[in-house]
Amino acid sequence: MNQNTNNYLAEERIGKLLLKFSIPCIMSLLVSSLYNIVDQIFIGRGVGYLGNGATNVVFPITVISLAIALMLGDGAAAYLSLCQGKKDVKSGNKSMGNVVMLLVASGVIMAVLFAVFKSQILTAFGATKNNLPYANEYFDYIILGIPFFVVGNGLNSIIRADGSPKFAMITTFAGCIINVILDPVAIFTLHMGMKGAAIATIAGQIVTAICGIVYILFRAKTFKLTLKNMIPDMAVIGKFVPLGISSFLTQLSIVVIMGVMNNVLVKYGAMSKYGADIPLTVVGIVMKVFQIVVSVCIGIAAGSQPIVGYNYGAGEYRRVKELFTTIIKAEAIVGLVSMLLFELFPLQITSIFGSEDGLYNEFAVLSFRIFLSMIILTCIQKSTSVFLQSLGKPVMAMGLSLLRDFVLSVPLAIVLPMFFGVEGALLSAPVADIVTTVAVVLMSINVVKELDSKINSDEDDAMEAQVA
Repeated sequence: MNQNTNNYLAEERIGKLLLKFSIPCIMSLLVSSLYNIVDQIFIGRGVGYLGNGATNVVFPITVISLAIALMLGDGAAAYLSLCQGKKDVKSGNKSMGNVVMLLVASGVIMAVLFAVFKSQILTAFGATKNNLPYANEYFDYIILGIPFFVVGNGLNSIIRADGSPKFAMITTFAGCIINVILDPVAIFTLHMGMKGAAIATIAGQIVTAICGIVYILFRAKTFKLTLKNMIPDMAVIGKFVPLGISSFLTQLSIVVIMGVMNNVLVKYGAMSKYGADIPLTVVGIVMKVFQIVVSVCIGIAAGSQPIVGYNYGAGEYRRVKELFTTIIKAEAIVGLVSMLLFELFPLQITSIFGSEDGLYNEFAVLSFRIFLSMIILTCIQKSTSVFLQSLGKPVMAMGLSLLRDFVLSVPLAIVLPMFFGVEGALLSAPVADIVTTVAVVLMSINVVKELDSKINSDEDDAMEAQVA
């Protein structure tokens, strides 16, 4: 990163910097989330709600792939930003070469593993007798795009850290536009059903990956990609991978929750008036809408990552504290607006994915109003975790993610339905959010105290230097 850009990150107004870096990041993550949502909208209208149920069963493999991509990409991006603040060009170059190698290798390996264990995966994520044929067809094609999906999303994080958030946004938009154009053509014109939706998604993923590869080879500003730097170096990998663990857990938690929720919904839904397929399909839609909100909150925090990392590495602790305060305020606004929308307009949101009968709509309203009732707390928790990651504190970041998404949400999703039936599964999210907020407050206080201590120490050193 050139000297002018360094000064820009250290001196420009916080609000202006956040807008410049976070908006493209938000748009990139939103578009990534929209791939599957676009499929669901067209499938819901062209195939029916059983097709939508099938995409919910297959969706976790996409999220697993995204989790790996973000663990590597966000981790390397955070490490690159810290290296930039410390003026350590050599380590930055080495990390970029290693992360590219890991992205390609992990994408291929995951596609192979998914193909080998297809039956077990579909069963584990709650496929029913009615939606299994649709799930099989969609799965067979969607795994072909996994390597491109991993590379494209991982490189997007690096491109943003390299100071080109708009380019990252454009590459993701290009892929989404391809998907949006091809989806209705394949489903309605060519009558390809689930296969057509999958092929449209793959085409978009390939475009995004190619754009990312072109950037890192010919347009990178702060690092140079060489074959020598792509030779695996465990010392370097060990430095940047932990910084991406929080991003990994954030995405993986969605997979774990969906796996548990799908099976719980099928079991207890079958005992209710809704049946097994309605709760499975509806909560899948709710989870994808939830992912849109999470994309916005993580986009705000992850978009600020280069700014936070650079200023923290450069010892500009007062600006880091201001960044943290500004991010939390922005997340609270996003959460409040989302909560109001879900409480006031659940049926209208559901209708985007197709119109069904009374029981379907009844459960959809319940799901939005209960499952996402504490979304404002989720937004603050997710952003705090990413912020800690940006400071080079992977253990604290991982702890927050584990607490909400594994320690609390999963057991609650299993236990609460025993007492409240299928509706009990919906209560797991707000209860987990309320408990996790206590840990968020305690960690936030600790971070602010640490920053204040560093600020005071720097001011004392400056005064001593003046006296001397």
